Amino acid sequence: MKRYKLRIPAAAGKLETVIDDPEGERRGLLLVAHPHPLHGGTLDNKVVTTLAKAANEAGWVSVRPNFRGVGMSDGKYDAGKGETDDLLAVARFVETNYPNLPWALAGFSFGAFVQHRLRQQLDARRLILVAPAVTLYEFDPVPSDSVVIFGDADELIPSTAMRAWAEQQHLTMKIIPDAGHFFHGKLRELKQAFMEACPC
Repeated sequence: MKRYKLRIPAAAGKLETVIDDPEGERRGLLLVAHPHPLHGGTLDNKVVTTLAKAANEAGWVSVRPNFRGVGMSDGKYDAGKGETDDLLAVARFVETNYPNLPWALAGFSFGAFVQHRLRQQLDARRLILVAPAVTLYEFDPVPSDSVVIFGDADELIPSTAMRAWAEQQHLTMKIIPDAGHFFHGKLRELKQAFMEACPC
């Protein structure tokens, strides 16, 4: 495994990004988006790192940017719009170094909102939304093969709201019993659900 720490050029300036490359026969690229930048979300969030490690174990390269204004990333919070542009810039940059590999997109909470917007501009084999903040942001419809993962004890985004949103679009749901928003004590179950959802 090789780890690269980069600052990738984007509209807001440069974005701090960690790329974990399992080397060998690479099967794809996973772009992971972290939770809300104004509430402590970073690329080191434990849910984000759990998803990245799971993908690495399956032979996928994981890409974890810090949103604008977080860590060493330039710029300031833009309510999802600028963040979407930034992730597209990161994806295009990464593609030049890893050509012809399929994308999968995963986002946690606010990151799920950004990734569902990015999916409208970037072709991906799968969109995986973890505890999507559907009560805080206006989500558009997503591709029918998207997967929604959440806990039935989420204290921030009601599980009933996430279930209703997913059911309305006939999406696959993976519901983790007794898991809260941040999956405390439930990362193993989260990893398993992600592996079942990911094309990796």
